[in-house]
Amino acid sequence: MRNIALPFTLLTVAVFSLPAVPAQAQARTFVSATGSDSNNCINVATPCRHLAAAYAASAEGGEIFVLDPANYGSLTVTGPISIEGHGWAAISPTSGNAAITINAGVGGIINITGVVLDGAAITNTTGIQYNSGGGLTVRDSVIRNFTHDGITFAPNNTSSTLNQLRVSNTLVSDNGGNGIAIGSMFPGTTIGDLDGVTMDNNGGGDGLHVMSLSQAINLTVSDSVSANNAGSGIVAASGGVPINVMVRNCTVANNGSIGLQAAAGPATLRVTRSTITGNGTGWSNIGLGVVLSYGDNNIDGNTNVNTEPPNPLTYK
Repeated sequence: MRNIALPFTLLTVAVFSLPAVPAQAQARTFVSATGSDSNNCINVATPCRHLAAAYAASAEGGEIFVLDPANYGSLTVTGPISIEGHGWAAISPTSGNAAITINAGVGGIINITGVVLDGAAITNTTGIQYNSGGGLTVRDSVIRNFTHDGITFAPNNTSSTLNQLRVSNTLVSDNGGNGIAIGSMFPGTTIGDLDGVTMDNNGGGDGLHVMSLSQAINLTVSDSVSANNAGSGIVAASGGVPINVMVRNCTVANNGSIGLQAAAGPATLRVTRSTITGNGTGWSNIGLGVVLSYGDNNIDGNTNVNTEPPNPLTYK
């Protein structure tokens, strides 16, 4: 049988019409001060320069490792990822944006460890803006000098879901809004814990501001400090959904307004083994808000209200 040769032009079309093979997303990627965003980011010899490039090359649920000190640029996250900053990764925003923006799908968990987020007083900036996902964990980090909040945790999921916030061994200071703001206008539940967190000298709001119109919130604050903030130390406020904040073994000191405040209802703030001192007012409840005590706190040196909150609780 005679062989029939395809015309060259037809062969050319056949070859070049084949679909491109995408680069494989990596479980582990790397960034370095000497890296290049044209690299593949997949090992220490070929790191990227910025987090955004490494994130684009990362698999869902992957890890980005920072190899040396540098500023690695702002980042928008749309799926689960872990950032291992090792204490020397700096992240700064552009004007009008957050240093890290989280727009992940339901169930997407974001882990951020060992980063320094510095807003450098750039206009209209936030440290971490959490809009959607399954949860956010921040450990061993510094978040400072943003003109709005250090962390805004504001789930905007349109269906009922669970969001989790965990912050530990972290400094949130010198921001123009709240140190940490938690709340939502959308249905669902937020649970969280702050452990070993210092919220200090935030000049335009509260150290910790928890307020929600539609999403129930259950939060524990332990071994933490909220001090020298222009507003209040810790605020729990409700627009009609249950807000519960437990404060244990904390220092709430020298805040311009109120040390502990529960506003509207049903908002309940429980406090135990804590020091509340040097505030404009030691503690306050407004409307149906309730501040409850286990009767074992140090409350003194406030301009107003140095008594223990009412309705002492007992350990069980």
